[in-house]
Amino acid sequence: PGIDFTNDPLLQGRLFSYTDTQLIRLGGPNFHEIPINRPVVPVHNNQRDGFMRQTINAGKASYNPNSLGGNDPAQVKAADGGFVSHNQRIDAKKIRARSKSFFDHYSQAKLFYNSQSVPEQNHIINALSFELGKVKTVAIRERMLAVLSNINMDLTNKVANNLGMPSPKKTMEVDNASVPADGNPKDFASIEVKPELKTSAALSMADTVKDNISTRKIAFLLADGVDGKSVTSMKDVLEAEGAVVEMIGTHGGTVRTIENATLSVNESLLTSCSVLYDAVFVPSGKKSISALSSEADALHFLNEAYKHCKAICFDSEAEKLMERTYFNTGDKDGKNVVDPGLITGNGKMLAENFIKAIAGHRVWEREKPRMVPA
Repeated sequence: PGIDFTNDPLLQGRLFSYTDTQLIRLGGPNFHEIPINRPVVPVHNNQRDGFMRQTINAGKASYNPNSLGGNDPAQVKAADGGFVSHNQRIDAKKIRARSKSFFDHYSQAKLFYNSQSVPEQNHIINALSFELGKVKTVAIRERMLAVLSNINMDLTNKVANNLGMPSPKKTMEVDNASVPADGNPKDFASIEVKPELKTSAALSMADTVKDNISTRKIAFLLADGVDGKSVTSMKDVLEAEGAVVEMIGTHGGTVRTIENATLSVNESLLTSCSVLYDAVFVPSGKKSISALSSEADALHFLNEAYKHCKAICFDSEAEKLMERTYFNTGDKDGKNVVDPGLITGNGKMLAENFIKAIAGHRVWEREKPRMVPA
């Protein structure tokens, strides 16, 4: 029948809410004319004014069809393929009611949480602990722990432990306070649905594509005295793989290389930070490494990138800078700690290993063993 309004009550609600959101969020009725929202085919309507109006109307009349414009454009007739609302016979009583599926409050949350990798589950636990830690009313926190008990008991126990509160011993029933005046509370209680899936790999970011570094942003930390060949060789390889390279200097403008050439700097340590980048590379150059080693912002940049589990690569001479960070590769016994996202050395394998580490997104194994203040 074509495009028309649906009988689905949930989708009917969206017809209003999307328009209402656009009006309030974007501030006017012409949200469809903003370049980012504009459709490929222009929309014809009778609007002339209002915020964000982009169209410059030609002609005297403010509506279509009109005789001054030759009655064009006009509505296409049904016989010529014009839109006609679909006729559908219905026989029902008008009531205010919801499908029983609306009371399945937990199955989707269960599927989502159970599908996450361990690091992702830890992030959810920390997020819930943070948000509920801001709630000062103990009764509300207790009720939220009861809600979580319907999703996953391990999740509930860990959040409760972070809050310093007793955890429910079993799944707790949570009363639904949204009951109509003529409703029976039992009819509005949560229902348990047997899931079609227990887990789904599609819901976890850990199962995303890890075979390229296209569009990843890589920060090169450098100062005067940097090895120009170290910079250009790594830059060429990364850009050939589709990555975006930006030079971060101890100051803006340009830096001078050991070859007595200049390199343009995209940002300085004062105007940028590690959270804007997917990985970090530190090129060789003794003078550059010495300058970065005495620069607190450079050390913070590296420590923060490491704490956020990002790939970091040090060219041969740059390893001395790593000794100034909180994440030295050696433990107290002098043994090397294996970290697939921390790349050192030189030559062709350096770039290959760095690309592999970037493609892996993050090194979540770092979150537990090493505590890095940043």
